[in-house]
Amino acid sequence: MEITIGIRQVARELTFETNLTGDEVAAAVEKALSGSVLDLVDARGRRVIVPSEAIGYVEIGAEEQRRVGFGTV
Repeated sequence: MEITIGIRQVARELTFETNLTGDEVAAAVEKALSGSVLDLVDARGRRVIVPSEAIGYVEIGAEEQRRVGFGTV
């Protein structure tokens, strides 16, 4: 799942892939907005930590399986 985080007063977005579900990411964002930090792990095992007061927005990508091959199924 692709996650995009907009950081306040920073022109670039933070975009990464994670193995978490959309509901798990939403729960982590909700918890962070109540006063701590947003702490997520990307698909490569790296931790992404963003202070809650710096979060401008979080975009959670659709949970879609990637298609493999040339056929359309």
